[in-house]
Amino acid sequence: MSLTLIGGGARSGKSRHAVKLARQCGSRLAFVATAQAHDDEMRERIARHRAERGSEFTTFEEPIAIARLIAAEAGRFDAMLVDCLTLWLSNMLCAGMSDIEDECRRLVDASAASPARVLLVTNEVGCGIVPENALARQFRDLAGSLNQMAAEAADEVYWLAFGIPLKVK
Repeated sequence: MSLTLIGGGARSGKSRHAVKLARQCGSRLAFVATAQAHDDEMRERIARHRAERGSEFTTFEEPIAIARLIAAEAGRFDAMLVDCLTLWLSNMLCAGMSDIEDECRRLVDASAASPARVLLVTNEVGCGIVPENALARQFRDLAGSLNQMAAEAADEVYWLAFGIPLKVK
């Protein structure tokens, strides 16, 4: 159907805008949550996000196998919202995966081929200083490459600044 990329900085309104766009697609909505509740603060954050989007979304908690999930489930939904790609990258790095770039390509390809509208939420992490340690630089570089790959395949791209969506593509 179509692929939409929604990016911006932390707490810029990306998720809220993505939920708004998903609701415009129909009533069969899926939310793919990549966050893992490893501590109380994250559990609270996840609960807050779940309450904000309401019960109209079928929620999938999937920290890594997103491409496979989209390929298997997209036919059931009008829209699938994935939140967020940068946490997904962190999950793969922490799991010690070696084929992260291939997995990124699989995710973009599955999203672009999906019969449902897929909305990918991501953080822009390349606007700051060059990180001091190698893992942080690897994460920043992977996020930049993934964001570019997704933006190229996307029909629409939004940049959120101060809660305001700016349509880039």
